[in-house]
Amino acid sequence: MTTKSPAKKLSKTRHYPMEHPRHRYAEETAMLQIIALSCNLTEAIKWGKPCYTLSGKNIVLIQGFNNYVALMFFKGALLKDTDKLLCRIGEHMQAPRQLRFTNAAEIKRLKPTIKAYIEEAIEVEKSGAKVPLKKTSDYAIPEELQNKLNTNPALKKAFNVLTPGRQKAYIFQISAAKQSTTREARVEKFTPQILAGKGLND
Repeated sequence: MTTKSPAKKLSKTRHYPMEHPRHRYAEETAMLQIIALSCNLTEAIKWGKPCYTLSGKNIVLIQGFNNYVALMFFKGALLKDTDKLLCRIGEHMQAPRQLRFTNAAEIKRLKPTIKAYIEEAIEVEKSGAKVPLKKTSDYAIPEELQNKLNTNPALKKAFNVLTPGRQKAYIFQISAAKQSTTREARVEKFTPQILAGKGLND
């Protein structure tokens, strides 16, 4: 469903894992919606959030978190970010970037800058530019996982046929553990899922 006016209420919201379950920034969200719509974008509700598109292509998404509200640019990595305001989203998110705000006064003060960032994002989308994403082979496989793959041909075959996204999810989750024993435990835990051809969250 699309509309040309800001949504008055966000209900039955489906949140990203890092989002707080209570939306605390209704006024700030409405302000960001007005700014986005002033850039001649179409509003749609995607992932339970106000999303702004150009010819069906996602440009920006409004996200509410515990300590801030964010305007997420889907191809933020390609923006010049002249004012150095964009924030990365976690260690492994490659393309998106966020503008983060904690109050309405901040959004009001930065309104021209916010609009300029959105307009630049629109031009990036029109150009057809794509964010160069790292391949799975660009990431180091944790030693504990590699050892298991070397000694278990069936597991190695199953891992190799997983989609790149699923492979990276396992690599990131295992690598995140600080202790080798914990990484080994995660490898053992995920082995049945890998053999079944499933991803980390399947």
